[in-house]
Amino acid sequence: MPRDATWHQQVKHRLRAIAERFSNNKRSRSRQPLPQVCNLPSIPPEVWGIIIQHACLLDHDPLDVSQELSFLESATMQLTGYRYIMRVKLALSLVSKEWNALCRPFLYEFVWISRSVQARLLAAMLRAEDKTYGSSGQYIRRLHIETLALERCTPADLRTILDHAPHLHVFSDHQSVQRQQIEHLLDPRCSPEELLRLVAHATIRRLSWTNYDHTPFPLHMHPLESNLAIRLEYLELSSYAPNAALQPALAKDAAQRDMNVSLPSLRALKVSLDNATFAALASWDMPRLTNLSVLSSDFCYTGAGFAQFFRAHGSKLTQLELGHSSSLIEEHYLTTPRHILHAQQTAAAGARRPIPLADWCPNLREFVCSADAEWHWQSPDWIAPHVLLPAHPNVQLIGIRDIDKRLRDDPDFSSASMSADADADTAYFTLFEQMSSLLRRDAFPNLRFVRDLSAKSHRMRTVRPAERVVRFWMNVVRSCQERGVWLEDHSGINVTVRNLCQARLNQVHAWPSWDDS
Repeated sequence: MPRDATWHQQVKHRLRAIAERFSNNKRSRSRQPLPQVCNLPSIPPEVWGIIIQHACLLDHDPLDVSQELSFLESATMQLTGYRYIMRVKLALSLVSKEWNALCRPFLYEFVWISRSVQARLLAAMLRAEDKTYGSSGQYIRRLHIETLALERCTPADLRTILDHAPHLHVFSDHQSVQRQQIEHLLDPRCSPEELLRLVAHATIRRLSWTNYDHTPFPLHMHPLESNLAIRLEYLELSSYAPNAALQPALAKDAAQRDMNVSLPSLRALKVSLDNATFAALASWDMPRLTNLSVLSSDFCYTGAGFAQFFRAHGSKLTQLELGHSSSLIEEHYLTTPRHILHAQQTAAAGARRPIPLADWCPNLREFVCSADAEWHWQSPDWIAPHVLLPAHPNVQLIGIRDIDKRLRDDPDFSSASMSADADADTAYFTLFEQMSSLLRRDAFPNLRFVRDLSAKSHRMRTVRPAERVVRFWMNVVRSCQERGVWLEDHSGINVTVRNLCQARLNQVHAWPSWDDS
């Protein structure tokens, strides 16, 4: 029905009252004082630089190599961790121009090359910056090259990077540089000797170097004779020349000359070289050398070069790693020519007297070996941890690598032998006997610690452990307790029966995963 004028008038007054009330509330809110903005005091650029430095470094300083001299320590930085830190640095550099300038030294401080295209782009950027403003290469302090076999960077790109990085402190090449194949097309500026001359300067503190050609070791390493690397503390030398053994006479003749190399600050040396090369290393002046890791590429430890080296430097060593795994031995005997193998076996057979390594290294305190090594059953009573060092009177700690390989690959590690009613004493019998040989009081009377250096073995022992693995470690812990020796994991934390029981309990009460279905 139609409404009269009185009803329309009432609606109009009501709408007007609502509008006025809303307007009054808005004015009352606008008359309230606004909260005052807290004006922060002006921070000097120097203080901002310190703040950004701590934000960029987080918990890892890539230039601190003092903790990386011992071979008992695991790698402090992995590629995933490096990428995370780089994302943090990049985010900070995009805040403002001022922060970009402050972050720039830390953005290029640590460069990790994992693909060949990264080296190519970095070299192109450094060349382009020469035409505009200061090169970012002056900020590079650590260069790490670790790529896949098909992603190795070219020597020309590496030469460009090194030319623009005069303040390099750490250089690591893990067999990640291409070999120069065509002789007449080679750039002499990119030869291994020229690259080494660029790296071995006065500020270098850590160097991992790989030899890719067949040049004899003394000729290849002669840039070190200029005595520039006076601050070098860690040196790693390896060879990636598969056919180098085809020229033994040339290598032997070159190794006979003494090298005038003086490394006054060197404390750790890791070498993967042949017997002839050790003769050249014996003449080096390394007064502070205490840590040594040896992997003989020709697996002939009875030669004169090996003995010369340990007679010259063995008395200074406090930590020694002797490593080669069964897989490396097998690859050596499959790829080495037969006439060279015959000569090596003849030399080994002619050595009636054992190598007196304990006499050459009387001050040894820490010894590192591999559980995956070629363990010799020459004694009916026990198995030595390494054929070269069956006993030592002063060793206090023995570190063992690759235990995870034995736990995973030993023949008795099968689903059939993992039954609940299996005899606990048969869990990895061979490996247990090998580890028990370390606990013989007459072999290592001063032994105090046995350390499992495998992070994978630690996870197999703590994260969803198999019953057979727990039983094996139970036997090892009890044997260590009877001998008065501490069993440690890869980080140096004690492994106890209580830890193993807790891991077993967690396994029993764990929720089933998708893999269990």
